[in-house]
Amino acid sequence: MASTKKKKNPRLASGRKRARQNVKLNAANTSLRSKYRTAVKNVEKAVLAGDVEKAKDLFGKMQSVVDIVADKGIFHKNKAARDKSRLSAKVKALATAA
Repeated sequence: MASTKKKKNPRLASGRKRARQNVKLNAANTSLRSKYRTAVKNVEKAVLAGDVEKAKDLFGKMQSVVDIVADKGIFHKNKAARDKSRLSAKVKALATAA
């Protein structure tokens, strides 16, 4: 028999409100995290496909998404900068190769 812990409901009104807020914040953060990863993945796919114009276009959009997510603190600013730097290098390498 698996032991499943049942979450206790907070007694104080402030605790109940905090629990409600956490659900909303968690959903918002999850959505933004997904948007970030999708944007990065789309640029990587374009680079692998060898499509220079599409990669440049998607890279511009990806930069915007990455900056927004980093500003909100969902990913660390250094991670955002690292991802942008690495993808920028890949897009530039693709452009010079073509």
